[in-house]
Amino acid sequence: MSWIDKLKKRWNVTSGWQVMVILLVFACTGFTVMYTKRWMVKWLSIEAAWAVWCFNIFIILPLYQIILLIYGWVFGQHQFFWHFEKKMFQRIKSLFSKKKS
Repeated sequence: MSWIDKLKKRWNVTSGWQVMVILLVFACTGFTVMYTKRWMVKWLSIEAAWAVWCFNIFIILPLYQIILLIYGWVFGQHQFFWHFEKKMFQRIKSLFSKKKS
């Protein structure tokens, strides 16, 4: 079983072409956020390590999610990425919710 077949099964998509488009969306989002972060950190003159860390958590992480949805829509994979985002936020929410035994 090839890595594309494994991703098709994991992501519940039908074609190898769709897997390639999804990987392209992740790549474009990563590059966009990386260059945006560099520009914003320089523009805001953030130098302290703790400030950069806070900036990454509170600004860059939500920005990544928004840009991921935008690229997903542009490349015709909005449905996949909307489902992906909902799953991710459910996982984050579960980290902060208390489980009662």
